[in-house]
Amino acid sequence: MPTHAEQKLLPHSPEQMFDLVADVASYPKFLPWCIATRIKSESDTELLADMVIGFKVFREQYTSLVKLDRPRLIDVEYQNGPFKYLENHWKFEPAGEGSCLVDFHVDFEFRSIILEKAIGRVFTEAV
Repeated sequence: MPTHAEQKLLPHSPEQMFDLVADVASYPKFLPWCIATRIKSESDTELLADMVIGFKVFREQYTSLVKLDRPRLIDVEYQNGPFKYLENHWKFEPAGEGSCLVDFHVDFEFRSIILEKAIGRVFTEAV
């Protein structure tokens, strides 16, 4: 249901932006709705991670397979949790000296209408 797509030109290299987004373990440090993460397995090309998201009294955990194609692409494949579906893609294109164009897309729907109303708004605003 909620969909968000955005492109931004940023003064960082594709490698820097890729590394920031690929650092799933650090998400609780800078994403307000991300309470915890746990990397279940990891390689150079993918990682399997649990993420706990929350807002007020609501807490939910989900698992995603994060596919990494450094430094140009990150695809997130939803595995299980409170969503009907979750699609998330990041593209990083060089855009001149030390900068890149970041192309971001997320589309998701919670299984529960209560969660959709409580967390969905915050989840969308955070991205």
